[in-house]
Amino acid sequence: TSHTWFWNVVQDDFQSGNIDLEGCMRLLEKMQIPFDEEHLKHVFRKTLDKHTGQLISMDDFRAVYRALVHRPEFEILFRAYSSDGKTLLDSQLIKFLVKEQFETEADETTALEIIMKYEPIDEVRKRRHLSFEGFIRFMNSEECSVFKNEHRTVYQDMNQPLCDYFISSSHNTYLIADQLMGPSHLWGYTSALLKGCRCLEIDCWDGTNNEPIVYHGHTLTSKIPFRSVIHVVDKYAFMSSAYPLVLSLENHCSPKQQEVMADCLKTILGDKLLIAPIGGEIEITQLPSPEALKFKVLVKNKKAGTIEEAMLRMDDDNRGKTEEISDSDDLSDDYDSDDTLPLQQSRTPTKRKAERRPSLLPQKKKKVKKGRIALALSDLVVYTKAQKFVDFDHSMENQKCYENNSIGESRARKLAKYSAKQFVAHTTRFITRIYPKATRMSSSNYNPQEFWNVGCQMVALNFQTPGPQMELQNGKFLDNGGCGYVLKPEFLRDPYTTFTPQNVGGYSKPMSLSVRLISGHQLPPSRLSKTNKADPRVLIEIYGVPEDQTRRKSTVVKSNALSPKWNETFSFNIQVPELAMIRFCVEDEVSLVNNEFLGQYSLPVMSLSRGYRNIPLLSKEGIKLESASLFAHVWYY
Repeated sequence: TSHTWFWNVVQDDFQSGNIDLEGCMRLLEKMQIPFDEEHLKHVFRKTLDKHTGQLISMDDFRAVYRALVHRPEFEILFRAYSSDGKTLLDSQLIKFLVKEQFETEADETTALEIIMKYEPIDEVRKRRHLSFEGFIRFMNSEECSVFKNEHRTVYQDMNQPLCDYFISSSHNTYLIADQLMGPSHLWGYTSALLKGCRCLEIDCWDGTNNEPIVYHGHTLTSKIPFRSVIHVVDKYAFMSSAYPLVLSLENHCSPKQQEVMADCLKTILGDKLLIAPIGGEIEITQLPSPEALKFKVLVKNKKAGTIEEAMLRMDDDNRGKTEEISDSDDLSDDYDSDDTLPLQQSRTPTKRKAERRPSLLPQKKKKVKKGRIALALSDLVVYTKAQKFVDFDHSMENQKCYENNSIGESRARKLAKYSAKQFVAHTTRFITRIYPKATRMSSSNYNPQEFWNVGCQMVALNFQTPGPQMELQNGKFLDNGGCGYVLKPEFLRDPYTTFTPQNVGGYSKPMSLSVRLISGHQLPPSRLSKTNKADPRVLIEIYGVPEDQTRRKSTVVKSNALSPKWNETFSFNIQVPELAMIRFCVEDEVSLVNNEFLGQYSLPVMSLSRGYRNIPLLSKEGIKLESASLFAHVWYY
């Protein structure tokens, strides 16, 4: 049957004779077979070796198709459950799902849905069977991905206070390159929002014609109008997630231009902008939930006075009215004494005294005891008031639940090391944002895991910089439907918790995890290879609390990126699986000291599916490599 089906599908393309490489590609696309062009060329050339010329026959195409699609590791599984080696009955498919894939709920309906969706041969589908062709398509599908299907939609309780969630957060969102001379671009905001980011940073400065601008102050990065940024926010805010979006304003504007900012926010965002507490409550004792704030944009900025005072002013004309703010170095919240470079302006050696070149590096802010804020902007701040962090005791005694802190990574790292218990207690009560230190000129990132470990909600990263840090960020927020909010584990939400990452104590729920790495399929060839070759090896890394951090390496398979086989088992004991991330990284061993990145996939350990699973691979930029994957058996208890 599969033989007849195959000829029926391909014969039209061979009506005018044999086909070339282009025709081969078109035919595979028609059959919806993902392929890597280099691998296809290699398999095609191998077939051509048997004859002269550049064309292949129908039989040759079948050989190409089988080389790319029919994987022996799938065939072994298929034959283990098929009585005749040709098709699986629905009962045999159910048995496979329950026994191998740990899908204990699987029944006739499940089997039928799979058959209807993945079986390409009409005759087999009508009999409610699954052929090997259908089985291959099922095994390569999202349903057999290593990432749990039920975690692809919002499944967590979204009715807890905002401070109970990890929130996908971006730093210097306007930059698409480095912090010094790189371009500022609206694409920074668009792409972050499309990735499900829920906290954007907007660095605002006075511009010409009374129009505030956004750029990295005291540097040569280019400038974009604040108004344009808010138009992008209006358009893309809720495209990837319905849950609240926080605009973290790093505000360096004069009161006059702050009023322009307030006007932009109100007129462009309209009803999306949250300007008063939900239900008009004046006494806020607990933050609202993401559910209660759906489709709302929240402004995070300094605020003058109380929410009650702002409510009483709501119908007044506040134009020209400002108030003094005493607790800030500036109206901006994003410079930490530990994190700012103490660089003065440097003068160029020139006779013309007037020609002074400002240093490219962010300046140390001079301590200005008082700053002025326009009431029009101040009154837009409701649940996300930026409050300078003094210390944990000061917060415990004075801080309101709607006041948030921003702490630079260096200071936060010291606090996590020496005052972990207090840090965790602090993040159970208050939203805490961490941002990269000013010395990261190339927009490099820190490891976000160390701050998730102490419960920090907004661990802000440079989204424009690829690397393991952003891979962990993207992996963590795949969870809960990619909505940008992930509920923190209970031990990071309970105000009386005694959990610390260094001493997990009674909070440990150990997981024994076993990963049998079976094979790879159509891995990206090495850049150094003139054909489709690579010497791939796989790293499996666990990120989490310090005692869970570990990495294992597979052996190297020489000269095979098309279908490398490993069949190696790796075992892990994970103490705090609720915080752990797993990263599969494929590298090409160029030399003993040099490896080339080929692809990776990161996800929360709690989102792992058991059984035989395909592991999709992403490029350095986080783009899915359509045809590349790993195949593994995952088991844990």
